[in-house]
Amino acid sequence: MSQDPHQISQLVQTLETAKGKGKGGKKSFSCKKTTFDVTGSKITVDSWRFNDWDYKRDDLPTYARGLFTTKRADGTPEIAVRGYDKFFNVNEVPSTEWEHIEKDTMGPYELSVKENGCIIFISGLEDGTLLVCSKHSTGARSDVAQSHAMVGEKWVKHHVESVGKTTHDLARTLRDMNATAVGELCDDDFEEHVLEYPPDLAGLYLHGINFNRPEFATMSGPDVHQFADTWGFKKAQYVMIQKISQVRNFLEECAETGSWDGRDTEGFVVRCKLSGRNASTDWFFKYKFEEPYLMYRQWREATKAIIAGKPPRFKKHKKITEEYLLYARRQLVKDPQLGKLYNQNHGIIKMRDGFLAEIGKKGSDIIAQEQGEENGADDNSGPRDIVLVPIATIGCGKTTVATALVKLFDFGHVQNDNIQGQKGRPQKFAYAITSAMAAYRVVIADRNNHQKRERDQIITDVSKVVPNARFVALHYVHEPKNRMLNDIRKVTRQRVLDRGDNHQTIRAGSKSTEEIVGIMEGFLDRFQGCDRSYPDSEFDQVINLDVTASSLENLETVITHLYNAYPGLLPDEMPSHEEMQQAIDFSMGNQVTTKHDLSFNKAPQGNKNQKQQSPAPQPAKELTPEQLMGKLEYFGVVVSVTNINSVLNSVFDKEQDAEVGRMYHTLKQMRRVQSQFHVTLMHRASAVQKPELWQQYVSAYLEAIAKKEKKYKDQLEPHMGPARVKLERVVWDDRVMAIVVRIFPGEGGPSWQSANAIPHITIGTARPDIKPVESNALLARWEEGDTTGSRIYDKEIPGGVILEGSVKPVLRR
Repeated sequence: MSQDPHQISQLVQTLETAKGKGKGGKKSFSCKKTTFDVTGSKITVDSWRFNDWDYKRDDLPTYARGLFTTKRADGTPEIAVRGYDKFFNVNEVPSTEWEHIEKDTMGPYELSVKENGCIIFISGLEDGTLLVCSKHSTGARSDVAQSHAMVGEKWVKHHVESVGKTTHDLARTLRDMNATAVGELCDDDFEEHVLEYPPDLAGLYLHGINFNRPEFATMSGPDVHQFADTWGFKKAQYVMIQKISQVRNFLEECAETGSWDGRDTEGFVVRCKLSGRNASTDWFFKYKFEEPYLMYRQWREATKAIIAGKPPRFKKHKKITEEYLLYARRQLVKDPQLGKLYNQNHGIIKMRDGFLAEIGKKGSDIIAQEQGEENGADDNSGPRDIVLVPIATIGCGKTTVATALVKLFDFGHVQNDNIQGQKGRPQKFAYAITSAMAAYRVVIADRNNHQKRERDQIITDVSKVVPNARFVALHYVHEPKNRMLNDIRKVTRQRVLDRGDNHQTIRAGSKSTEEIVGIMEGFLDRFQGCDRSYPDSEFDQVINLDVTASSLENLETVITHLYNAYPGLLPDEMPSHEEMQQAIDFSMGNQVTTKHDLSFNKAPQGNKNQKQQSPAPQPAKELTPEQLMGKLEYFGVVVSVTNINSVLNSVFDKEQDAEVGRMYHTLKQMRRVQSQFHVTLMHRASAVQKPELWQQYVSAYLEAIAKKEKKYKDQLEPHMGPARVKLERVVWDDRVMAIVVRIFPGEGGPSWQSANAIPHITIGTARPDIKPVESNALLARWEEGDTTGSRIYDKEIPGGVILEGSVKPVLRR
């Protein structure tokens, strides 16, 4: 894989343009360039790095984390070092949620043990010099960052000479390959991390070989191991698994002890290929074990705190950490030099191992024991002192979800908007939360908390009163903003405008649209997402929520996460879909009783003695076209319920095969046959993919509204025109049943097009948690003859039945 000079030139030009940009801008990204001399060579290399948060954007010229460029003797630009594309932990970004991983990737999956050191890059320059770098710097200087590269270079020399080769040989080979070797420097004599690397395990662990190109391409695990054997490097072990379901099971089993093959480890890096349009593209994600790695890190930070004379702060493993700190204090008193060395990252592992030896346990034993105690606890000793902290902006649905949780589980609920007055509001809010914690195991801190300073305040102030409090972030994801804000704006504005004055601070029925939008834009602009740096590192759990999803979907996400994270916190039986929907309905029906403006009820100008008069009742406000557009859910052809049921009865009542008729009769017996039938022409979710078709239906809708008289009760969902629907075939599996149809124009009416690949009528689903939209996936499998899932049945509808239908919009209630 050779380099394309024109492509490299364009990349460097783009990076140069981005250099220093974005310091105050909201839409641009910035790129930092640093030029380094290469020891033993006249060549210089340029290191390029983006801010960590920019790697979540979708418009970077490259996603290489570790990128060095240079120029050949003839002036041609080239990539000298190319690191991996930035990859994320499971559930850290939308693309690494299991749902997306399962859908968008394909095997085989290589699971490499995540070694606990610092990354080192190795490549060859034009003059034969071996270039050894850390993530963003070479070994040419003597500060801390460069010292990693210098120690790495010593280890490279040691490894290659152990197999009778030279660094010059390695440089020439890597240059011929146009590749960068990627390794992990693990050397406790140089620098300790959390996991132990005694002398026999110290060295450079080779775990990747990347081609020096702008787009990411890397060699397979077996090829990397072969290269490591040839050149004397240590090898990062890996496991090869074919199916993603098996990958997930393997990782979750290892995570229970935080170890693999008898050794504690930080986790795994999973290497695979993307499927679909990006098929064959290399793609990585990581799975970091929380324990015992986080417990070890907590011990390290707590030890550094007591060395500095500060009170240690820790949320988890309270009992065992206090025992460890007693041991650590004894050791520090015995040998005052230990503290100085510890702050230089020496003696960390010896201190930890000494404590574990004293109590006769391994880290994984402690974790297993704590989990057993938590799972076996009764109602009075189960998890408590948990604070749910939304990270949101106006219109995300945080209060709707919070009220639903209260309805279902009787959580405590403290709303910042109920705190009166302006002075000392943050402290009053925290005090109200701690007061509620005396009566409730879980308390919801209902405030936007959209800036880090707000999260820091609430965590600090609550922890002063309840030191054992555990904080869970309900993170309404807004980032990357350049990709997400447009959709978020549409959804949140519509929600706020729809509810009018039924809000404590945003009274959309009284304020102008411009005022409302201005307030909301301010929150969006100031929003700082949860990124696990301080204070977000203090969160015990982070639950990522979709702003554009329904409150019901986000409620289900929160409940599922709490069930998994805190066994014994919630009732044994998870609420049903209907119960969650009822809780949301209850929440949506709640009327706000305490209202104040963002001015915090300052007295109005004018005569202070003038009595406030109750406002006169206002007539129902007519919805504007913009509000109607926000309410549109889908357009469909409504057909006769009687006729559909009659056709289905005629198809299945005479069916002799009990297995064929089982699904339909089950749906009837369980009352799972829909009470109304329609052919979906287009759902608002498809508007992005087919904007012209959506606009065509919207225009027809507005035209139909203009023709209706207001006395008609269906003025907002008018008849838009006739259509005819031919019923062709019933298709079903054990989850959902649908009728495949063909759509024709009604008499004297226009033609109607369905955005669905296969127009159909959904008859019913086997359970409440199965959504009617699953009909699309069923029919796609049926059309392709897919037999990998559950068995699919189909029956032709005889007689060429054609039904008259009416095209109508359906608005969100």
